[in-house]
Amino acid sequence: MGALMEPSWGTSALSPPSVPMELHAQNREKLVQALRENLAASSRPIRGFVFLQGGEEQTRYCTDHTELFRQESYFAYLFGVREPGFYGAIDIASGQSLLFAPRLTPDYAVWLGEIKPLPYFKERYMVSKVFYVDEIMQVLTDHSRESEKPLLFLLYGLNTDSNNFSKPAVIEDMEKFDTDLSTLHPILTECRIFKSELELSLIQYANDVSSQAHIEVMRKTKPGMKEYQLESIFLHHVYMYGGCRHCSYTCICATGENSSVLHYGHAASPNDRILNDGDMALMDMGAEYHFYGSDITCSFPVNGKFTKDQTIIYNAVLKAHNAVICEMRPGVSWIDMHKLAEKNILESLQKESILVGNIADMMSKRLGATFLPHGLGHLLGIDTHDPGGYPKGTERPKEPGLRSLRTVRELKEGMVITVEPGCYFIDALLSPALEAPETSDFFNQKELVKYKNFGGVRIESDVYVTSTGCKNLTNCPRQTWEIEAVMAGAPWPLDSIFYQK
Repeated sequence: MGALMEPSWGTSALSPPSVPMELHAQNREKLVQALRENLAASSRPIRGFVFLQGGEEQTRYCTDHTELFRQESYFAYLFGVREPGFYGAIDIASGQSLLFAPRLTPDYAVWLGEIKPLPYFKERYMVSKVFYVDEIMQVLTDHSRESEKPLLFLLYGLNTDSNNFSKPAVIEDMEKFDTDLSTLHPILTECRIFKSELELSLIQYANDVSSQAHIEVMRKTKPGMKEYQLESIFLHHVYMYGGCRHCSYTCICATGENSSVLHYGHAASPNDRILNDGDMALMDMGAEYHFYGSDITCSFPVNGKFTKDQTIIYNAVLKAHNAVICEMRPGVSWIDMHKLAEKNILESLQKESILVGNIADMMSKRLGATFLPHGLGHLLGIDTHDPGGYPKGTERPKEPGLRSLRTVRELKEGMVITVEPGCYFIDALLSPALEAPETSDFFNQKELVKYKNFGGVRIESDVYVTSTGCKNLTNCPRQTWEIEAVMAGAPWPLDSIFYQK
């Protein structure tokens, strides 16, 4: 058998880090403390259990084909359990954590491997006690210190990104418990927004692996390939060299006019176009490690050399990307950051005579949404679009572009948020803007027509908000000359000779 082939850029594989279960123990402690403070503030007794149901394995429709399991995110946050069929409880008064494992049949050992004993799960997941699922009723009753029914705090609340509701745990005889459906979700969601050092280390690792994989894609991209081949390079790299079995989301591998389709790559547009010489490529892909994800977008020319028009649009987006990161710090409004990105893009287009007129007037007419219709970024963690963007009391803006924001919060230390400005030439948005009396005069149609089939550019980094500013967790070439050098074979980071440009 031949030797294992190393990545073409010559860097050895990253060593997947061990995951300390203290991470999830800390998450549970943070939740218990927040719940105790909430109950005390509302003069409610500090009693009851947080009670969550983990994810279940799913088969493909009516077949026996089992899809690769990935744990439900809130359950993963609190317990770190990778197996399906579990329940979990946390005693708010004592802080004790209880896991409930499914009782497996003997056939499991034949088809799926060793049946682990309960002490294995207690040690592996650092919980106080482990029981079987069919013992939930008895255990929670026995652990209750009150004469009345045991109180269960169940997870039920709206995800403002999907408009879906989290599903509360369900067991038989639920009527024998008192249940609270309103308290847990907002408190647990708020806990997830602020990352611990252990959580941040996993997000950083996912970024390191994904950054390297993006570079590998750049290096191997050539005209005549198919988009799905670029996706395959990324998926192979993050798994083989980084140990990342899951991706954070479906890969977007868009070239040419497809790069203006914001969520390209879905089943109806399956990354299958042929790459043409002269195309721009927009690669939005991120690996996940132990539930924690990354979300990175790189845009680059398929042939490795930027044209003048490609340079104009790319640098407009890069200017916006860098301007936002320079301004990010606690207390900054995310709406203001989105508007800053829009302003920079409009200014760049005006400088190149693609747009004409007053920038303030363009902003007031929301012209920026024609080129940047999506929100600037989103919270990132266990989910690509981590929850908590719109806590109770906040409203989604109604203006074009701003209504697509996934959060309107002020930045706070401990948040991880993506910065992903883009500039796209989308007929469905440009045509109405060109016809509308309030916006038509802003366009220089002689210059605009050059970009009819251009597609778009997006640049996305994952950024951690610190006490005084922020830290970019993503490490990909961003300047046009850096991209060209890397695509031509230069190492990354570039040797000092390249920085003399």
